[in-house]
Amino acid sequence: MRAARLQAPGRFTLGDEPDPVAPPGSSLVRVTAVGLCGSDLHWYAEGGIGDAQLDRPLVLGHEIAGVVAAGPRAGQRVAVDPALPCGRCASCLDGHRNLCPHVLFAGHSATDGGLRELLAWPDAHLHPLPDGIDDEAGTVLEPLGVAVHAMDLAHVRLGGSVAVIGCGPIGLLLVQAARAAGATTVIAVEPLEHRRAAAARSGADLVVGPDDPALACAGVDVVLEVVGSASAVGLAVRAARPGGRVVLVGIPDDDRTAFPGSVARRKGLTLAVVRRMKDVYPRAIRLVERGVIDVGWLVTHRFPLGEVDAAFRGAVAREGLKTVVQPAG
Repeated sequence: MRAARLQAPGRFTLGDEPDPVAPPGSSLVRVTAVGLCGSDLHWYAEGGIGDAQLDRPLVLGHEIAGVVAAGPRAGQRVAVDPALPCGRCASCLDGHRNLCPHVLFAGHSATDGGLRELLAWPDAHLHPLPDGIDDEAGTVLEPLGVAVHAMDLAHVRLGGSVAVIGCGPIGLLLVQAARAAGATTVIAVEPLEHRRAAAARSGADLVVGPDDPALACAGVDVVLEVVGSASAVGLAVRAARPGGRVVLVGIPDDDRTAFPGSVARRKGLTLAVVRRMKDVYPRAIRLVERGVIDVGWLVTHRFPLGEVDAAFRGAVAREGLKTVVQPAG
């Protein structure tokens, strides 16, 4: 099989490798589509993310869809849950598998991800794709899962107000999710014109740039921050109403963030931090299958595996919305 490995920041090598062998309880998946995520871009640009750093050539990619290549499930189209928690620690046993300290995660640290033609993965983490969800849309189920988990932490009230700061793919999914959750006012904040247009298409009532002075006095119930910068977090704190809630979804470049503490204290804000997702893949699939969330249009750029460098350069430049690499054609 062919695989793309990140050798150093900004540098991939594409080569032939032995096909993986699926152990008992796992299946071999022919990878048809891999979405590029913001965390992948951290690995590409910085050689790591948070306290995890590149110490060997790594196959990136955790937004994965494909077709089971062999065994009892051969021919079945699947979305791949990239997280493999241990199932034994206190976090797992308490239902917080996303907080497992022993988790293996595709395209992270020592676990190779989906930017290769074949992937061996446990059957329990392969979710069948309905006929109405194609493989490209299947890659968006992982970021949708993150959005669903963020909404679980947001506690949006029926008839409430929501602001989403940062309208990349997860931000756009959150705009849709906030509307579906019953918010009657949804504000989208985004500096790039094409993503502001996408936010309007997603159902935002008001779409503004981050410098709009109205945001400081918006007074919304819930603010979802999906950028990762201190300026975006500060804006979230200022836009929230007294007693409101701020949900931090974005990942900061330097593993640090900051916000105006006096404003947060004066307002008595509640801050929640998103760590990937819990067991929400079935919910995400139902939301797409029933038309509650529309994901297919978010994929705007497609590249074969041989053009993985170009795919990442375009994604880093924030071209379009979601970029997908197609390892198996």
